Amino acid sequence: MENLAETACRICGLDDGDELFDRHGLPLYVICACCFNESGIGDDTLMQVRELRGLWLGHGARWHEPARKPADWDLLAQIANIPPRWR
Repeated sequence: MENLAETACRICGLDDGDELFDRHGLPLYVICACCFNESGIGDDTLMQVRELRGLWLGHGARWHEPARKPADWDLLAQIANIPPRWR
C-alpha cells in the first residue's frame, strides 16, 4: 500500500516535518504557520490549491505567524517543496 502522508503545505510549500495528511491521505486539519491554510479545507483539488496559492502570493506571500519565519527565508526554495501533484 502506498504511503500518502504529506508534510509540505500544498499551498505554500512550508515543510516543518509535521504531517498535514496521514499515510492514507486523510487530512489532519493542521493550520499552516506561513499561509494560514488548514489542511483538508479547500486544498483537495488542484484548481482550489492553485487559487489559494495565487491569493497568498498576490497578497505578498505574508506569513501568518511572522515569528516562525526563518531569517534566511527564501520564497522560491519553499515553493519548491510543494508536492509535484499540487503544483
